[in-house]
This record gives sequence, structure tokens and C-alpha cells, in this order.
Amino acid sequence: LAKVMRVLVTGAAGFIGSHIAETMRAAGHDVRGLDSLTPAVHNGRPDYVTGELVVADVRDPAAVNEALAGMDAVCHQAAMVGLGVDLSDLPAYADVNVTGTAVLLEAMGRHGIPRLVFASSMVAYGEGAYDCATHGRVRPSPRHPADLAAGRFEPRCPSCAQPLTTTTVGEEVPLDPRNAYAASKVAQEHLSASWARLTGGAAVGLRYHNVYGPRMPRDTPYSGVAAIFRSCLENGVPPRVFEDGGQRRDFVHVRDVAQANLLALEAVDRAVTDSDGHTDPDGHTGAEAGGLRCYNVASGEPHTVGEMASTLAAGFGDIEPVVTGEFRLGDVRHIVASPDRAARDLGFRAQIRFAEGIAEFAHAPLREPATLTGARS
Repeated sequence: LAKVMRVLVTGAAGFIGSHIAETMRAAGHDVRGLDSLTPAVHNGRPDYVTGELVVADVRDPAAVNEALAGMDAVCHQAAMVGLGVDLSDLPAYADVNVTGTAVLLEAMGRHGIPRLVFASSMVAYGEGAYDCATHGRVRPSPRHPADLAAGRFEPRCPSCAQPLTTTTVGEEVPLDPRNAYAASKVAQEHLSASWARLTGGAAVGLRYHNVYGPRMPRDTPYSGVAAIFRSCLENGVPPRVFEDGGQRRDFVHVRDVAQANLLALEAVDRAVTDSDGHTDPDGHTGAEAGGLRCYNVASGEPHTVGEMASTLAAGFGDIEPVVTGEFRLGDVRHIVASPDRAARDLGFRAQIRFAEGIAEFAHAPLREPATLTGARS
């Protein structure tokens, strides 16, 4: 560890934020948490949250200003998560994720805090990467509701309508957000890039893939699919797998995600140190080193949603998942990440293999549901 930093972790009581706070403290950093503990998510302060915690909303300028006092860096995890349930969620995603990030960045600029790590998401890509035998690399259009209703789940080439093969998506591809949450994550990236240009600060955006593990929120419409399946199994109900179960995803364990944030924090510190105009060891000029870089945070080992459901069900005996053919507009079919850039630039490689992580998750503690429904943490 190059040096000890004073780090504000927003969303520090949440699923991912709490693991990040623990990992950074274990590495020797001085961590202050900020979390609204909104009743829509939390029944008070969770037992697993230790250390200093400022109970405030990231959209509150006065509270954020106070929480940033004396900090060297920010790890921004506070967000409303999930794809959204319906149109009524649109204002909340824009308010919590976009306005909250803008409030935080403005205050960081006033405090002269030049180091930022923040949670982005693989949903920013829309569909993953696809190849057509005739037309090469293509970006399929959003799937048509009539095709989905008829059980035609695979995207086709937008030029010739032929089947496509999937490949890994890298950070350089154009972003294509296809739901409110995705749009808010892309907005966070753009705001962070603007902050970096205006202040000379360094920012790393981590595009999380399907994160799972202990403390996932249980039984909300915004929960991740792993937590939803887990709740079904605990209740003796077969998990209901949408489409045909063949959707490919990269499931990455929350402790690996926390480690990626620690490595990203060290990277932004190096970028700030190297931002005096000379060339850094990676060949970037100081100005580039002081900007925004985004990375996939993924295991590099894709699995289908059906595989995940079956592997999880194996920890509960003889309950088998049910493939329903149901679908949600806004879902994408396949998205498989390339983890190469994060390995090269950050030194990040996921350590927890799929079978090991899912076996642990089958019996790991989840965060109990709050009285009201929601998912801001």
C-alpha cells in the first residue's frame, strides 16, 4: 500500500458498499461511511456496519459537504439499483443516481478532493458483443416484444436477420443504455468525466457485472436475480427462470468487487501523483492520467442464468428451477465481459470461482427486507 488515505464510501451500509468499506479498512485506510439508511431499504443500521457512519442522503448538499471534510478520496456506491419496475421509477433513478452524483462531485471540487472511484454497471452496454458470419461485428437492435412473446429470444443481425455468435465486450464499445437504471449509470460516467476535466482529478468507473454474495437484499422487486432465486429456494418454491434460461452473464462475487475498488483507489492515487504533465508508466500523459477510465469488473467466466439457478438449487436438495418463457422488456440477452483491461491496468483478477461462490451464497446471510419496498443503498 503506497499510503493511507481517508476515504468516504457512499452507500456504505449497502450490499456492495459495506464490503468495500471493510476491505479498505483492512488495507489500512481510514474509512468514513455515508448512507441514508432510508426506510425503503434498511430497518435501522445493519449489524454488519462498523466504524464511522454519517446517516444522510447523498442528494443533501449540506450533509455531503460535512461528510467530505478531511477526506482524500471518495468511493461512490450510493444508488437506486435494479432495472426499475415501471415508468413511475424514472424520476427516482434520475434524482438519486444523477442528481446525487452531481451534488457529490460539486462538493468534491470545492473541497479539492482529486480521487474518485465509482460504481458503474455493465447495463451501460445494452446488449453485449455479437458477430455475424456475413457482416462481422454488429450491434443488434432491442429485441421486439412480438419476438419475445413467441419465444424468439436470440438477437439477430440488423442487416441480414441471421443468427449471431456472442463474444466478449470491451470497455471501448459505444454505450447503449436500454432502461432507466442504465441511462442513470451512463450519466454518472459523463458527470465524472466532466468533474475530472474541470478539476484535474482522477476518476475510475467500475462497470460491475452480475454481483452476488452475502448481504444481498432479500425479497424486493429490485433485488438481483441470485437473491430472488435464493429466496424462492428457502421458501421451498422452484426459482422461475425467465426466457429459456440461456441468457449468458458474468457472475462476480462481492468480495472480488470490493478488491477491485481497493485496486482502483490505488490507481487514482497514482494518476493524481503522475498528473504533473510527465508520462506515467503506462504511457499516458499526465492530463490523460487525471481523467476518467472505466473498467469491467467481472470474473471472466460466463454462465447462463439457467446454470446459476441449477447450481444454487443444488444447495437446497431436490428443488429444480422452472423455465417459464416469461420476459421483461429492457433485459438484454447476452452480455459477457472482457476482464483484460482491469487485469492489465489495475492488477484485478477475480479470485472466487463460480461453483465455490454460489455454494457459499446458497447459505450466506442476506439483508432482511425493510418495511417498505425499494433499493437505495
